[in-house]
Amino acid sequence: MKFDIVALGELLIDFTPKTVPGEDETYFQKNAGGAPANVLAALARQGKRTAFIGKVGADSFGSFLASVLEDSGVSTSGLVYSDTASTTLAFVELNSDGDRSFTFYRKPGADMMLEQSEVNLDIIANAAIFHFGSLSMTHEPARSATFAALAHAKEQGKLISYDPNLRLPLWPDEATACTQILAAMPYADVVKVSEEELLFLTGSQDLATGAKQLKERFGLSLLCVTLGEKGCYYQAGAYTGHVPAFSVQAIDTTGAGDAFMGGLLSRLLDYGARPSGLSDQELQDIIRHGTASGSLATTKRGGIPAMPSKAEVAALLVNSGQSDGST
Repeated sequence: MKFDIVALGELLIDFTPKTVPGEDETYFQKNAGGAPANVLAALARQGKRTAFIGKVGADSFGSFLASVLEDSGVSTSGLVYSDTASTTLAFVELNSDGDRSFTFYRKPGADMMLEQSEVNLDIIANAAIFHFGSLSMTHEPARSATFAALAHAKEQGKLISYDPNLRLPLWPDEATACTQILAAMPYADVVKVSEEELLFLTGSQDLATGAKQLKERFGLSLLCVTLGEKGCYYQAGAYTGHVPAFSVQAIDTTGAGDAFMGGLLSRLLDYGARPSGLSDQELQDIIRHGTASGSLATTKRGGIPAMPSKAEVAALLVNSGQSDGST
């Protein structure tokens, strides 16, 4: 089967706080999450054919996650189960602005235990884009499995997209995190980082300088720096620019960056899946779709449940006067 995009990485349970009206206690709602899985769910809801490669525990949480992926239109043909490690759990805490912090239960989590031999290379060979993050590189054996998949994707001439998605508590130390995240950068064509991640990886306080350093050092085709409510800064070839965010009522920013990536890659696929050769106007259109998708994700709680549909993205673009009529 042919896929538009396949992603490798973590698939986990996000426990998101929920307050019941009339009660003083806060409850935690179980939601499917994990950055690469969120990206695939966003793409599937925007009409793309997607597949996931990763590992969950042979437990009720793992079964729940598999069913959520399937219900979201994501193929689980690359999903494997661990008999020795449990599905990773993450408890999300939200502040008054909807910004979140995470506490992970992953010592070890099944996602860390993905073996190189368990990676279905045929799925990668049958996809246009290979997407990954950095959390599959925090520990062995998943680190070696990730790099093996990257090497195969590169050999197959696939477009490779990368979201480092820095979560320092999951790394042994900051130096290891920086070294491993940058070690994967030469494989990537399209990269999304947050402003904080750009500073961490380059040490530059200046947005344009840090972005140029990262883009030119690794020969990236498209680098996007997400700026939260300020939108997205980008560099691609000779083009540099900024796309503003959309005004929405944010309640939970969990998965917003993943929704951005899903929207961006979905629109990039519409243009043929290669940033090179695109005009600045076309690049802005691609990033605008990502920004709209990311903005919409903040209006709902959770990761995968918050990923917007193609119709929702199109409606936001039209209502904001930023649609070119081709969405």
